[in-house]
Amino acid sequence: MRVINFSDARNQFKQVIDQVVEDADFTVIARRDAQDAVVMSLDTFNSLMETLHLMKSPANAKRLEKSIDQYRKGQTKIKGLVDAE
Repeated sequence: MRVINFSDARNQFKQVIDQVVEDADFTVIARRDAQDAVVMSLDTFNSLMETLHLMKSPANAKRLEKSIDQYRKGQTKIKGLVDAE
């Protein structure tokens, strides 16, 4: 995460956008007399929204957490895709 003041962000807007896209990160634009804002790439935003959607259901969040734990412990198997014919 980067933080940049509003004036610098305005003067370097193309570079700010290019940086968030390239880094898959976000930049906070700090404003003196108003609330701060965030700039991020559309891919980062979509990923965040997908994660929120998946974690919204407590049951689904628990299943995902269990799966991640199994993966980290090496308790997974690689399988090929099944043809849908």
